[in-house]
Amino acid sequence: MTASNVKPALSRTAHIISQVLRWGVIASLALIVMGTVLSFAWSDIYGAAGGTPGDLSTLIAADREFHLSLAWLCQGVLAFDGPALAVLGLVLLVATPVMRVVISIVGFAVERDRTYVAITACVLVLLVLSFVLGRAG
Repeated sequence: MTASNVKPALSRTAHIISQVLRWGVIASLALIVMGTVLSFAWSDIYGAAGGTPGDLSTLIAADREFHLSLAWLCQGVLAFDGPALAVLGLVLLVATPVMRVVISIVGFAVERDRTYVAITACVLVLLVLSFVLGRAG
């Protein structure tokens, strides 16, 4: 199959998917780097503004609990908090391939390809189920 034989809607969907993946990864990387730099540059706990080597070892300890909630994330992002920006970058990094699956469903639906809509919808259900079960356990 040559490029001229590819259906326009399928080609458009592939282009949208590639752009979502590219910009999702770039944006998530930028948020993670920005959040990390802000965490160490402005933090009074373990950054340049103060803290002790013990504070840094607490930060990187394997058994450290990290309390994450949507409210904490929203408040932290609005306050330009370094850890919240880094976590937002990680959330975006995880959401990017999920968006690829959603866009694929829409693309297959436009093409009226019921088989691939069903298969891709099952993949989406499995992804969401893995997030829900991972959160529960």
